[in-house]
Amino acid sequence: MKLKYKFSLFILIIHLIMILLSIKLLETNKIWFLVAEIFILFSIVISIIIYKQLIRPLNLISSGIEAIKDKDFNMKFVKVKQKEMDELIDVYNKMIDQLLQERVMQQEQHYFLEKLLEASPSGIIILDFDEKITSINPAAENFVNIKSDETIGKTFKEINSNFLKELGNLNEKQLSLIYKNGMKTYKCSRAHFVDRGFSHKFIIIDEFTEEIIKTEKQAYGKVIRMMSHEINNSIGAVNSILNSVKSYKEQLDKSVKNDFETFLDIAIDRNENLNKFMNKFAEIVRIPKPIKTKTNLNELLKTISILMDKNPKIIWKLELSAKPFIVELDVQQMELVLINILKNSMEAIEDRGIIFIKTIDSPQKKLIIKDDGKGIDNEIQQNLFTPFFSTKKDGQGIGLTLIREILGNHEFEFSLKMNREKETEFVIEF
Repeated sequence: MKLKYKFSLFILIIHLIMILLSIKLLETNKIWFLVAEIFILFSIVISIIIYKQLIRPLNLISSGIEAIKDKDFNMKFVKVKQKEMDELIDVYNKMIDQLLQERVMQQEQHYFLEKLLEASPSGIIILDFDEKITSINPAAENFVNIKSDETIGKTFKEINSNFLKELGNLNEKQLSLIYKNGMKTYKCSRAHFVDRGFSHKFIIIDEFTEEIIKTEKQAYGKVIRMMSHEINNSIGAVNSILNSVKSYKEQLDKSVKNDFETFLDIAIDRNENLNKFMNKFAEIVRIPKPIKTKTNLNELLKTISILMDKNPKIIWKLELSAKPFIVELDVQQMELVLINILKNSMEAIEDRGIIFIKTIDSPQKKLIIKDDGKGIDNEIQQNLFTPFFSTKKDGQGIGLTLIREILGNHEFEFSLKMNREKETEFVIEF
């Protein structure tokens, strides 16, 4: 029972007793009966006044509690010129002002944090106590290539993504480099923060690809320029000597003249091949910026496939978009990319096989080149685009490095991996 009902019941019982006692005075002394009745009326009036004064603070407290429950911090009370009530109202109003200020500050901080996470170039994934994803910002979605709807409320193990599974194996305060499809490199770390008494873990992902490529390029650029300079100097001198010796062939005996000239030609030829070999390395560090023009990639693919279609054991299948596939690119550089990709596909097919070329115009322009050759091991896949890495016996590791440089300069997204059908698939997104 509420306090106001208890007070009302108490006042009612007291006055009923007083009325019953005053009725007995009616029989013995009417004057005292009238006095008693006046006293009872006065008591009732005083009780009502006291009731109102006592109940008003209770109503005030009750209204304040309801406002706080509803999170309505704009409700305030006006002073009623009663000392006790005014003190209570003053305390309540100050408390509401403080709560409102803290709430606004918290909302501003929360809003700022949300916007900061959305705009951050670093990928941020926040986990709860059970290692389930509670938040993932747009940068992380882009790195992982999975929408937030598919990740929220799930653990890393429950999501079909090798990249996320590697993130799940990170230890706190451990800085790790994770490679994706052998082309993208990410710097990842795990830490934690405390919110409302609970520990929350989070993972920060930064793309490190460009920094690594720049460092690699600077390192092998210096080596290549040094090698190229020294070998070119040597080749020039040797060729000069050999040509000079060759000019004296008329003075040689006929018995050795032909053999001598053959040997010199072989030496000169070998020097030229060595020069070409070094120039291939030098091309990697001096690829010019692409001069982009609007090009129908379908026509370019048709031309290159006809040019390379020399092996009768390989079946070429082209599934090109019905509309012209217009892309802004450097035609000469893109020809070099396509020739290298298709050449690798042809070499991967050991006996008989199919090379499949497909262009997709919407929702995003995409080129897919795949083959059913021998495929790529997971270990090899991580090193595919590493400079000078090659799985071929006499390979120089230049082709894929050249592809990476050109597509990177064009700002095209690309990937090379095994698909679900165990086919080697090269995808370029324009």
